[in-house]
Amino acid sequence: MVTIGNAHDDLIHDAVLDYYGKRLATCSSDNTIKLFDIEGESYKLVETLVGHEGPVWQVSWAHPKFGSILASCSYDGKALIWKEQPETRQWSIIAEHKVHQASVNSVSWAPHELGAVLLCSSSDGKVSVVDFKDDGTSSHVIFDAHAIGVNSASWAPITSVDSKSPTPERKFVTCGSDNLAKIWKFSAKDNKYVEEARLEGHSDWVRDVSWSPSVLIRSYIATASQDRTVLIWSQDKSGKWQKQLLTDEKFPDVCWRCSWSLSGNILAVSGGDNKVSLWKENLQGKWESAGEVDQ
Repeated sequence: MVTIGNAHDDLIHDAVLDYYGKRLATCSSDNTIKLFDIEGESYKLVETLVGHEGPVWQVSWAHPKFGSILASCSYDGKALIWKEQPETRQWSIIAEHKVHQASVNSVSWAPHELGAVLLCSSSDGKVSVVDFKDDGTSSHVIFDAHAIGVNSASWAPITSVDSKSPTPERKFVTCGSDNLAKIWKFSAKDNKYVEEARLEGHSDWVRDVSWSPSVLIRSYIATASQDRTVLIWSQDKSGKWQKQLLTDEKFPDVCWRCSWSLSGNILAVSGGDNKVSLWKENLQGKWESAGEVDQ
C-alpha cells in the first residue's frame, strides 16, 4: 500500500487513480491539483496544476482513448479541463467551463461510448452537460435540477445497445440539498434532459450519489446523506426504484461520500468520523460489513 504524506498544504478533498492505476490525481483547499506517478510501493510528484481560484473539490480522469485528460471543479464556479502533451509531458488547460453562478461541486466523465462528455453539478441548483467535439469545439446543456443546490452526480453504466436504438442512452443521477436524488434521461425528441424518477428517503441533505458502474443482477444506486444514513436503490420488476438501508444503525457521523468498486459489488462509504467502511451484499440480499480502511 502506498501512503503519500504532506501532499498538500490544506485539506485534500479527492484522490483518483487513472484508468491504468499508474497515476494519482489529488485536489485540495490549497487551490491546487497534484499528479503523482505510482509504481509498486513508490510514488513521485510529477506536476502541480495551478489554475483554480478556490478550493478544488473533485477531479475526474477521462478515458485514455481521449488522451491524458483530467477535469477538475472548484468553489470558484469553474470546471477546468487539463491535458498532457505526450511529447513534452507538460500539462495545460485546454478548456474552461464557466456557466455556473456558484461552486461547482462535482465533475464526472460519461462512459466513453458516449464520447468526451462531462457532467457538472453546482450549488446554484443547476446541472450542466458539456460535449467536447473532435475539432476542439464544445457545446453544453444546463438545467435546474435541485432547488437549493446540487451536491453530486453520477452516470448510469451503458447497458447493451440494441439494433433499434444504436446510440447508447444518456442517463445519470443527481443529489441535492433538497434531501432528494433524481434520475435524468436525455430525450432526443425534446432535445433535453427529463426527470425520469425521484428518489425520496433521506431526511437531510444528500451529500453524494454513486451509480454502480457495472450491471450485475440489477442496477444499484447508493446515496449518502447528512442524516447519517446510506440508502441502496434498485429497481423492482415493474421498473420502480426501491430503497434499502445499508445498515439499520445510523453511522456515527455525517456520510460524505460513497463509491463503488469497478466490479460494482463493493461499496465504500466515508464520513465525518474520518473512517472509510466497505460493504458488500450477501446471498440473502442484505448488506454486510466487508471491513474498514484504516488510513
